[in-house]
This record gives sequence, structure tokens and C-alpha cells, in this order.
Amino acid sequence: MYTVWVRLEVREEKLDEFIDGIHANSRATLGDEPGCIRFDVQRSLTEPNTFYFYEIYTSREAFEVEHRSAAHYARWQRVVAECVVPGTQMNTYAEPLFPGEIPEWQERAR
Repeated sequence: MYTVWVRLEVREEKLDEFIDGIHANSRATLGDEPGCIRFDVQRSLTEPNTFYFYEIYTSREAFEVEHRSAAHYARWQRVVAECVVPGTQMNTYAEPLFPGEIPEWQERAR
């Protein structure tokens, strides 16, 4: 398994465009990519232009190859270029310590 956390800030005047774009991207990722088992989008309560994503993939390849080569990812990159404050995106990569306890992973194992 492979986990991605993303933190970024959005230009205030681009919030609606960004929210539409990340909603489309997260739905397409979950719906069209068998390698994605979770894609959560969060918005900060104290900094409303700051967003966090929590994504879980079955493997690093599912993220780096399958996800990044999907047609919807190319559309998402255009949204990022238009809406995200340059230099604010920070990606953190990890792997779950207890993958068997992730409900979506348990469902796949059945």
C-alpha cells in the first residue's frame, strides 16, 4: 500500500473553481482507478483557503503510474496551475503500518 497526504493553499478568487476541480478529480480517481482505495478531501476550519487530501493506493505504482497517467489527472493539473498558490503544495508519502485495519482494504480482501 501507498499513502499520499497533500496540503495546499488556494487563491481566494479561485475557490469555487478549485472545489469543483478537486471534487471531479477525487470522484474520478475513486471510480475509475482500481488502485485507489481512499481519497479524502478536507478543508481547514481555521484557514479556509487551505486543503488537505488523504489518498490510499494499493501500491506506489497505482499512484505514480496509473493515477498520474489518467485523463482526469491531466484535467486536475490544469486546475492546480490556475488555482493553487505556487509553492504551497506539500506532498508526504508513507505506507500504512496496519493495512489490515483499513476498512476499504478489508473489503477488498473478502
